[in-house]
Amino acid sequence: MGLKQSRLANSFIKKVINVKKNNIETRLADAREELAGLKKFPDPEFVGIIRELGFRCELCARCCTKDFNDHVFLLDADLAVLREINPDFISPAPYYEFCDQKGRFYVSGYALKTNPDGSCVFLKNKRCKIYENRPSICRVYPYMLHQEADDSGKVDWRQISGLNEHGCYNSELEDSECEAIARETRVYEEAYLTHMIGFFETVEAHFRKNHLKHVQSIYDRKMREFLKGECGLEVFVYCKGKFEKQKLRPKSEI
Repeated sequence: MGLKQSRLANSFIKKVINVKKNNIETRLADAREELAGLKKFPDPEFVGIIRELGFRCELCARCCTKDFNDHVFLLDADLAVLREINPDFISPAPYYEFCDQKGRFYVSGYALKTNPDGSCVFLKNKRCKIYENRPSICRVYPYMLHQEADDSGKVDWRQISGLNEHGCYNSELEDSECEAIARETRVYEEAYLTHMIGFFETVEAHFRKNHLKHVQSIYDRKMREFLKGECGLEVFVYCKGKFEKQKLRPKSEI
């Protein structure tokens, strides 16, 4: 499963975003800056990091469970494939980015649904039922390349998630394998950031055209009411360059 947002999700990252950081222009500028920095990150340096880590999957399937990851964020290409497989297994990604003064939420994309225990809906007996058609983030995970702060607060380029928590490290990897991993990871990261830039640009244009703005107090109140089962939510999900409106029922009606 994925991460950013972790990414994985980023893909999709579970955190409270302060009001300043929820400024659309600021987040758009940050995403553009990160994309520019990503494109400048030297391939040999990334390949060297991958070679040094020597990660090998041990088929533990921990990355497909709630114990290890949060949600699988879907790029548009992933979404098209999964809607063909089973559209009921898709939902608006969690942690909506914005809420306007009318109480309508805006989120950057869709994610895979999970089972009640938090595991991926396509996980069975520790194996993926759609392995050949698995989402992009699942293909590159746990390799990533994005800016993130370490434990001391220093922001730098980070390239892998979950060190020492899954898989086997210090394995011997061929140069060609390291180069292929770096290439595929970079393609994913650039696609993710391009998607996020498109989302921020679309929200910005939509808000400006309709005289809307993000209101954190309304965001917080509506989310509290929704989590208590007191109301549903109207969520605008970014997909293929535009918004799709989804209505989520109150939990008391599910």
